[in-house]
Amino acid sequence: MKKQNEPLIVVKDLTLGYGDVPIVRDANFAINRGDIFVIMGLSGSGKSTIMRSMVGLLPPVHGAVFIDGVDMWAVDADARAKIVGGFGVSFQSGALFSSMTIFENVALPMELKSDLSATKIHQRVCEKLKVVGLCGCENLYPSEVSGGMIKRAALARALVNEPDVLFFDEPSAGLDPVRSSELDELILDINHKNGTTIIMVTHELSTIMSIATNAIYVDASTKRVVPIGEPRNAIKTTKNPRIIEFLGAGKGGKK
Repeated sequence: MKKQNEPLIVVKDLTLGYGDVPIVRDANFAINRGDIFVIMGLSGSGKSTIMRSMVGLLPPVHGAVFIDGVDMWAVDADARAKIVGGFGVSFQSGALFSSMTIFENVALPMELKSDLSATKIHQRVCEKLKVVGLCGCENLYPSEVSGGMIKRAALARALVNEPDVLFFDEPSAGLDPVRSSELDELILDINHKNGTTIIMVTHELSTIMSIATNAIYVDASTKRVVPIGEPRNAIKTTKNPRIIEFLGAGKGGKK
């Protein structure tokens, strides 16, 4: 039986870039099962680039990404698609299809990837919409709901195939502090109830200090990754001036 707090994803000597432009150099870190793991840093530092490689969208220039012991970039495309198929991913914009209702958007991954009946799909979609607080919104279109509701619908879609790993790219971007806090609480609840491993790209200090159990800092000036552990502890122990500066305004997050 797989245990919490054992390595699930191991990134080794990972170098990423676009063409001849390096974005991240020689990154090394591990993500344990059950972590709420934050990839943090200033805007433009390469946070989302690292996530793109971990979800199978950007091959490395050098190095490896091991998922449960398998180097996802050393296997063929079919094997990699099978690995990625076990992830839930919520993009920064929500990435809902504007011509589809909330229900249709959330149902789509099951219709594409599962053999469930229409009845089972309907039950699962309603269940996940209830989890994210969107019951009654099934027949609305993305243009008819708020930004926070779009974020929640995207989260329901990421959850619908009940993945063990959830990736979020700037989940709180564009939300007011109240809605951002509500989303943090929802992510924390999913992690606690299901043991889901959460991997989140963000520079939102309130989120980082409130819910992260483990983190790395992506240094834009050196293009290096610094593992820091739990941010609430790191602010007290780190000697790295850039991390001190970044985390300094986030002291005193929720426990």
